[in-house]
Amino acid sequence: MKSARRAVMSVGVFLAVGMQAAVAQVEPEYDVRDITVGRPVHIVSDAGYANLYCARDPKAKLPAWSAWDECPAERDGLRAIHFEFDPETSREGTLIAGHPVLLTVFIDGKGIVSGLDIETDPNARLYARKKAFLLAAQVRSRYGGEGWTCTEGKAQADKQPVGGVFIRDTCRKSLPDRLLTVERNLFRRAGRDLRDFVDWTYVRITREMQ
Repeated sequence: MKSARRAVMSVGVFLAVGMQAAVAQVEPEYDVRDITVGRPVHIVSDAGYANLYCARDPKAKLPAWSAWDECPAERDGLRAIHFEFDPETSREGTLIAGHPVLLTVFIDGKGIVSGLDIETDPNARLYARKKAFLLAAQVRSRYGGEGWTCTEGKAQADKQPVGGVFIRDTCRKSLPDRLLTVERNLFRRAGRDLRDFVDWTYVRITREMQ
């Protein structure tokens, strides 16, 4: 068990370092720890993960990844499962590149990981939340800086810059076997307190069907 936990920790360190630096590798072997979109869920280790439950019903706890089919299928046929990192392998919480995140995996009827959502935690402490938009750049760097198609939104009457900075953009990239979508927002709603702002990164990785 200890060796398994050490292995998971090593993968987690690799992920954090890889996302913080611009690397030449275009398609990393793993998306989050040993979870990769497009691969079977049965190869994912139970070590290093905790608090698995059906995303539709937080009370529907799962004892292990092998119980994935206990969650009800959505209209698209996928089962959504929320998960966290085990405190024994991530003592500071469920973090990616230093950012507190919410994680959801989507599994199809054959047990294949067909999607993965990574969302910065809106309930994180202020010092972490105000940097949430930075995760988007770290993700884009990890999957290679080239080949992204981005669209940018503009400030509006109800969405104003924060300290002179306004960000609302969505970037997409296609890899040989999966699609990446990265959204980030940094703005303040008109009339709100300066400390009441939106700072958020959302990453969706989906399977590229052949």
